[in-house]
Amino acid sequence: MEKAKKKLHVRKGDTVVVISGDFKGKEGLVTKVLVSENKAIVEGLNKVKRHVKPTASNPQGSIVEKEAPIHVSKLMLKDPKSGKPTRVGRKENKEGKLVRYAKTSGEVIKNG
Repeated sequence: MEKAKKKLHVRKGDTVVVISGDFKGKEGLVTKVLVSENKAIVEGLNKVKRHVKPTASNPQGSIVEKEAPIHVSKLMLKDPKSGKPTRVGRKENKEGKLVRYAKTSGEVIKNG
């Protein structure tokens, strides 16, 4: 029996608003979605510092700042009409294909 593919309300390329935690109220673009972990990486948010060991090409070593994943339960999609955070629903369009839509405005969300 095959395992069903998990569906999340956020996708790569979506503009999201953080609803809780240190970055509450901030918004950014989703650059990567980690489906197995229920997390997403948002551009410019949740930056962490990582120490890089010295190598032949980088004999000094360094400290690199990069974005860490945020749990998807802390993210809400930005409504395409009003620009406020909204919940996401799924419905069939005229062609019979499932599309995501903003619950507040009813507007269909473009993929990516």
